[in-house]
Amino acid sequence: MDGVRDDEGGGSPGAGGAGGSAGPAGSEAGTGGAARGAGAAGSAGADAAGGAGAGAAGGAGTAADDASGASGAPDASPAAALALRPPRNRVDPRAVRWWTAQALLNVLPVVGGLAIAAALLDDARPWLLAALAVAIVGGGAYVVVMPRWRYRVHRWETTDEAVYAAAGWAWQEWRVAPLSRVQTVDTVRGPLQQLFGLATVTVTTASAKGEITIDGLDHALAVEVVDRLTATTQAIPGDAT
Repeated sequence: MDGVRDDEGGGSPGAGGAGGSAGPAGSEAGTGGAARGAGAAGSAGADAAGGAGAGAAGGAGTAADDASGASGAPDASPAAALALRPPRNRVDPRAVRWWTAQALLNVLPVVGGLAIAAALLDDARPWLLAALAVAIVGGGAYVVVMPRWRYRVHRWETTDEAVYAAAGWAWQEWRVAPLSRVQTVDTVRGPLQQLFGLATVTVTTASAKGEITIDGLDHALAVEVVDRLTATTQAIPGDAT
């Protein structure tokens, strides 16, 4: 019995030794695992920090590029420089008399024809007299108002870059044509314009809107304008097609 107890007692220290030897090994394993886990976590943290830094840097660079593009100076284009605006120069005051003469030439035949018809046609005389009255009132207003209204509306101006013109009376039109698009410049003088010493400058451009006309200029001034525009357009390279 004592031998058995001795054997059992001898076996217990062996088990304890095994447990003791296993304890340090487990501690080492746990320490190594914790170290590896900490290292992995540190690497992951470093990668995340690097990615966040790169993303922030990229975003900052993109924002800087956008800000740089947004704050860039606007491109000055010829179209912006040639904005439509009222021309500065009036036409010659003699244009009022010229337009009045034109109006009379339009109205007088109508009034005269109605008067003759009313005198010859007894049956239609009441209607013809009424039409004659309307023609006299309307034609008189046209002769008085139209020339002065035109004089208030018509303007012109030439610069080193463009030709500006405003015309019309009931229907008004403003035009601007870059000199680089001008094809020809001419003067036109009808019989009435010659009588009043006036001329019209005609500027033909490469535009679907057609030519620009400046009516009612003094003849000498019109010739000067044509010469100046011709010299300027010849010196400007452009696309007059």
